[in-house]
Amino acid sequence: MDRFAAVERELRKAAPHLLLDVVTAALREQYGVTGVELRLADYGMTTLQVVSEAPLAEPVHIHDSPQGRAFGAQEPYVEPRATQGPVTAHLPVSVRGDRLGVLSVTAPESSCSPAGLAEMQQICEALGHEILVAERDTDLYLLARRATRLTLAAEMQWQLLPGRSVARPEFSLGAHLEPAYAIFGDNFDWSVSAHHLTLTVTNGMGKGMEAALLTNLVVNALRNARRAGLDLPGQASLADQAVYAQHRGALHASVLLLRFDLATGEVEAVDAGSPRMWRLRGGDVAAVDFDAQLPLGMFEETEYVAEHFRVEPGDRLLIGSDGVYDSASAAGERYGERALARSLSAHRFLPSGQVPLAVLRDLRDYRGPAPLDDDALVVCLDWFGRQSSTGDASTGDASA
Repeated sequence: MDRFAAVERELRKAAPHLLLDVVTAALREQYGVTGVELRLADYGMTTLQVVSEAPLAEPVHIHDSPQGRAFGAQEPYVEPRATQGPVTAHLPVSVRGDRLGVLSVTAPESSCSPAGLAEMQQICEALGHEILVAERDTDLYLLARRATRLTLAAEMQWQLLPGRSVARPEFSLGAHLEPAYAIFGDNFDWSVSAHHLTLTVTNGMGKGMEAALLTNLVVNALRNARRAGLDLPGQASLADQAVYAQHRGALHASVLLLRFDLATGEVEAVDAGSPRMWRLRGGDVAAVDFDAQLPLGMFEETEYVAEHFRVEPGDRLLIGSDGVYDSASAAGERYGERALARSLSAHRFLPSGQVPLAVLRDLRDYRGPAPLDDDALVVCLDWFGRQSSTGDASTGDASA
């Protein structure tokens, strides 16, 4: 623990672009490490990109590489060896459930014992926290996340996002957008307090910069209203007024707003448009339907009404934009009619952070060779419930 505290202090004092240098020096001194490499997941979540001022190493694929194995499982992975000698280990770099990348080390076998890997994993967690802070002051880590150039609209949308996953004792949540490098109007946002999780999924009207600017207005209006202490209908109303004042009904945005009580599983919902939700409970998949209300900005001073339902421990919720459930196969059948439920069932054993990508891969297979003609957004939330003093999860009436 003393060794970890010393590294953490050095990371906090380091210049933003020198975080890896600090970790490398500490690992060499304390664990005899001879090689260190940091890779971050790209925006498409398909490759792990090396972090360097002048990258020399090629990207590695997340789905068929030793680094990707550690990234996917979120556990250290030690590569098998045919001969005696140094060991190569890959350790996930994550922050509160948000998977950032992988730190790879080459070290003596004695340093890669379970205890040694656990200590180095602590260092990776500290590194992850400092990377997020450092991104305010340097582009180094943001540049490492892109496998190709982002469109300006995509750059604006990615900067809006709170992350790609988050975990608390009560829940685990993951989300993904496609096409990652040219997204338009789809977006997601969340905020977690001591008592509530607020989750919003947005589908903005239009294409390119028009859609990106509209979504920026909606997301920031919702944040402003939430931070002012308004309830969900109030948040929707304020954002509705902001969009209408700017576009006078010519543009609008569809939003699903959800507010989870972490202690009880009670959920407040406002459905203002097209994002839709499905629930996997006990092996059965069912759509969760709400009373459809007007999209934000369509008319002046629209009033919104909240609905309520409850989630149970073990529930999985999946939210998709119309670019997901309205996508059609070559035969003309919409993905959301039956295929999405099959996909959700097929991936029920994956953690929530991996489900959105898995569903989107299934969507691409379903559509065939035709490229996506709209944004496709998937959010997956696993509900565990809050543990009582006896160790049981909180439960309640499961009406929806």
